Amino acid sequence: MTPMEEFFKKDYFGKGTGVILMESSPGRARMKMEIDERHLNSHGTVHGGAIFTLADSAFAVASNSHGIPAAAINAQISYVKSARSGTLYAYAEEISLNPKIATYMVDVKDSTGERIATFHGMVYRKTPKKV
Repeated sequence: MTPMEEFFKKDYFGKGTGVILMESSPGRARMKMEIDERHLNSHGTVHGGAIFTLADSAFAVASNSHGIPAAAINAQISYVKSARSGTLYAYAEEISLNPKIATYMVDVKDSTGERIATFHGMVYRKTPKKV
């Protein structure tokens, strides 16, 4: 099991909503969520909270992929298209990395490649403890 698979294994909320880690590398992550009725709102479309959870999970994996604990200090999402079924994918990419702060963009797309949402997040990178 890779370090990021081990990290995501402890994300009980993300896993409980059906988010699956597909791959990760330093500063990047790819996740997916297969839509079922638990993800739908009263309009029959995927709930914004489900989409945010998928994006936030990719953000968490990408931002913690350097082995330094990182905690979100800001996150925002723009929903650009609704989804009703199928599989959604989140692609997280590191935009900037500094000793204390790092910034990430996450695209959420459906299985045809249509953009569903864009997510922007920033983390505070904790100082590693000296041994």
